[in-house]
Amino acid sequence: MSDKRRRPAAFRVDAEAANPSAAQILVEELADTALPAMIESPPRAGRRIGWSRIFLGAILSLVSLAFGLWIDQLVRDLFARADWLGWIAIGLVVLAVLALLVMAVGELAGLGRLGRIDRIRAGVETAAVSDDEVRARSLARDLSALYASRPQTARGRAALAEHLRHVVEGRDLLILAERELLGPLDLAARSLIMDSAKRVSLVTAISPRAVVDLAFVLMENLRLLRRLADLYGGRPGTLGFLGLAGRVVTHLGITGGMAIGDTLVQQLVGQGLAARISARLGEGVVNGLLTARIGLAALDLVRPMPWLALKKPALGDVAGELARLASTSSPRET
Repeated sequence: MSDKRRRPAAFRVDAEAANPSAAQILVEELADTALPAMIESPPRAGRRIGWSRIFLGAILSLVSLAFGLWIDQLVRDLFARADWLGWIAIGLVVLAVLALLVMAVGELAGLGRLGRIDRIRAGVETAAVSDDEVRARSLARDLSALYASRPQTARGRAALAEHLRHVVEGRDLLILAERELLGPLDLAARSLIMDSAKRVSLVTAISPRAVVDLAFVLMENLRLLRRLADLYGGRPGTLGFLGLAGRVVTHLGITGGMAIGDTLVQQLVGQGLAARISARLGEGVVNGLLTARIGLAALDLVRPMPWLALKKPALGDVAGELARLASTSSPRET
């Protein structure tokens, strides 16, 4: 076979239609250049078997079987002793299974609420970028339905329903939905974060033991996460709440949120407050700021919309409040 290469040439569309051989040659050349790339591409790695999941599943299954056999043997022993004891045991088992089913339904409902908020937020991000008017209207109706039972959003829902008749631009409609529906909730969320930060700051400043500080900070942070989720319509169950807490920790790790940065330095040193507060008050301010940062990270996850037009609460605002609180609480130098 000859290795004669065809010289590059340009073809007109009508010329290719009139001369099928030229078009065929062009297709063959494209196929010849694409085939080596397909051959040289590495094969996809197959999905690995999750042996850790298989191990955990097997262990949990064995524990469940052992527990079931223990219950069965207990009921049989109670029947052997007295029939009424056996029937009481069966009634308790039925009651426990019913309670377990109700708990499972509640957990699934909580996960569904969190998933609904995640889907709305992702849809709003996409619709705001693409200015999709149809998608924005659907998301605005979803947000209005999400807060249909909230008295503080009644006026905003009525105003949004009126805007749906006139506003055409998708992003403008989402901005109006954010202002009308989430504005009051954002103010309440800011108040929750500020109050939790102040409580942590004061309690850790006057607490005599580090164990008490750690326990109170942990409980207050978990309480803040649940209250923020409830405020924006999440209301997670136990599993959903644990998943949300893990996502908050991950979010803090990604954004570097656990670092206080220059905000605390500006508030305490730049304003001359470092010399006016004691070491315990300074420790309380730091703990309060960490609580506020956790609350702000949770706010990004439980809020059903990104921040389009409204201003997101900043750590500097909380730092200023805590610094003023520490300054007024510390004894004045004579």
